[in-house]
Amino acid sequence: MKLAADYGFKVDNDGLANARALQSAVEGGGDIYIDQPGVYELADQIILGDDTSLYFCAGAYIKRVNNPKENGYVFVNSGAYTKTYNHNIQIIGLHLICNEVRSVDKMKKSPKVILGLRGHCSFFYIKNLVIRDFECYDLPVEDFGIHICTFENVLLENLRIEGMKDAVHFGRGSKFVVRHGLFRTYDDPIALNGHDYVTSNPELGWIENGLIEDCYDLNADATVGYFCRILAGAWTDWYEGMLVQRSDTVVSNNRLYRVYMPVDGKTYVSRTRPTHEQGEKEYDGIVWAVVQDGALYGAGCKNIHFKDIYLQKNRSVAFSIHFDKDDYSRSYYPHAKSPVQENLTFENVVVQAEKIPRLLWSISPVENVRFINCTLKNNSLHFAHILEDGICYPTTNLLFNGTKFEEEMPTFIRCEKGTSANLCIANTMHTGFSSTAEGDVYIRAADITLQK
Repeated sequence: MKLAADYGFKVDNDGLANARALQSAVEGGGDIYIDQPGVYELADQIILGDDTSLYFCAGAYIKRVNNPKENGYVFVNSGAYTKTYNHNIQIIGLHLICNEVRSVDKMKKSPKVILGLRGHCSFFYIKNLVIRDFECYDLPVEDFGIHICTFENVLLENLRIEGMKDAVHFGRGSKFVVRHGLFRTYDDPIALNGHDYVTSNPELGWIENGLIEDCYDLNADATVGYFCRILAGAWTDWYEGMLVQRSDTVVSNNRLYRVYMPVDGKTYVSRTRPTHEQGEKEYDGIVWAVVQDGALYGAGCKNIHFKDIYLQKNRSVAFSIHFDKDDYSRSYYPHAKSPVQENLTFENVVVQAEKIPRLLWSISPVENVRFINCTLKNNSLHFAHILEDGICYPTTNLLFNGTKFEEEMPTFIRCEKGTSANLCIANTMHTGFSSTAEGDVYIRAADITLQK
């Protein structure tokens, strides 16, 4: 056991002195205790290695202050910089004050900041990560609270995160739990982004086998985004003459490259194949960033279970099964083979907000969606088509079991042209409920009245 105070980590130090002290304490791993309450200024990132556990006592706070050179993250694992897995890292009891300090602001070229990694607590190439009893009430507009990408076995438990950006943001990985969360964020409380903006995840791939349990979307006056964004993407091999825009992805020389250009909606003609092995390089006036090795052509989410979710904030959409299509990113490149997101379960989702017109909105192909013992108001499901060439949508299998409908609604489910759904509804708690189903909805079984 190590006491951080023995290494000079003290409440009356400046942020740089505390950063040096805490970094010294975590070297070599082990159990490190911040055992004295107070507000500790921190002006540089702390890099964590294998078998490291940080414990903060009650009343201890980390307050970010600006580094006169560059800020970096608050905590980041050492393997993030070498794409080498770290193992067995824990952060217990962290109470973070962001103090308007940002990790990525004006620093995307800094050696401290990895393109696409932008959490205050950032972990990239990590196995066996635990963050428990984490609080933050002032997320600024640029950085996520917790950002994890390329992972295996993650537990996030007892979280209270508020502010302007995503509370918990995942990139590719497998086996995770987010449990007991209270979120009040202007953007998404939880983002499951297999695909993403070029500046919002360092690698692309599948997010699989996750449980999100006992989480609250707390009420707030203003918002964008969704309670959870479930984001897929698809791209192609590079070819001469292809039109590309910001965040587009291509496969070239058995690597993934992404377009790293301004957010201006412009398209560019790519005439020179990107071939550099790392970093960023300009070809034909297009800056290409190397993302990862391997000829991967799609990304998304599967085998995700939402359980005991309480939706208190008015949003246009609660859950979005998503493709991006804007100036920041387009998830689907024309004529790519689209991934199918699948096996999404929503259990005991309780709508408490007055206005959530769409409980679920899907614009990416999806199969096997289940709603179990949910309590709904006037909340519909909408399946849309991205309207890009070459994409094909399979029929979505939809199961509702034990649903309680507290309000009538004019349309319960709508499938736009090019999308379709098989629908089964059983053990409904409000047998007098009636609504309509629009588009290619095939009602296989129902104990409520649905008119077409």
